[in-house]
Amino acid sequence: MSAAGAAAARRTAVVIGAGPGLGMSMAHRFGREGYAVALVSRTPDRHAAYVNALAEAGIEATAHAADVRDHDRMTAVLDEITTRSGPIGLLYYGPGATDLDAPRHSITETTPEAARAAMAMLYPAIDLVGRVLPGMVERGEGGLLFAGGLSAVLPMPALGDLALFSAALRNYALTLHAALAEQGVYAGNLVIGGLIERGDIHRLVTSQPERFGDVPVRTLDPDAIADAAWDLYTKRDRPEATFSVFD
Repeated sequence: MSAAGAAAARRTAVVIGAGPGLGMSMAHRFGREGYAVALVSRTPDRHAAYVNALAEAGIEATAHAADVRDHDRMTAVLDEITTRSGPIGLLYYGPGATDLDAPRHSITETTPEAARAAMAMLYPAIDLVGRVLPGMVERGEGGLLFAGGLSAVLPMPALGDLALFSAALRNYALTLHAALAEQGVYAGNLVIGGLIERGDIHRLVTSQPERFGDVPVRTLDPDAIADAAWDLYTKRDRPEATFSVFD
């Protein structure tokens, strides 16, 4: 088989927002199912460690530095991934906050400028779907998974503009689910309510108790979330799953 033929025969999963918590758990979960994994994040200094960890688990992986809001760079990255690893069969969209230290403002203080900045993280999701969905539909298989916050379903005024983004992303995912139900492509949403173990936000919060107070006793296991995401994709019996420490 030629190199191009081998690439086309492989299944490729793209993890947008690859970090040490949920992103890497998704990568390991998809990799265990036979996918070649392509990691995308803004922090290339961590990529070598990620790829090595996946290689030790027997998972083929590549890593690509890009900000999802940079359309030209993301276009180039998707082209790189497709050329090297083959058609994209799974896309996970879970980029984290762009600035973990940025102060949050209540919904009563949210400005149009803040709302536009938060919603800017929605548009790359739509752009990415537009790039990978036609191939999935043509092949009659594939998956789109999105991760957003609990504020999409539970009013959380303190999160302000982030609540607007979470709600919009959830609505986009659920509407895609309805539109694609008869086309062999699954779209699903993960509602996240709480600190995810090993993640960057968890690390920030636990490192600054004077700022954030005591960490809640309950946290979320990223491996369990990744397992549930895989179940959503394979069973296709519901459009979303919720993970919350507030239950």
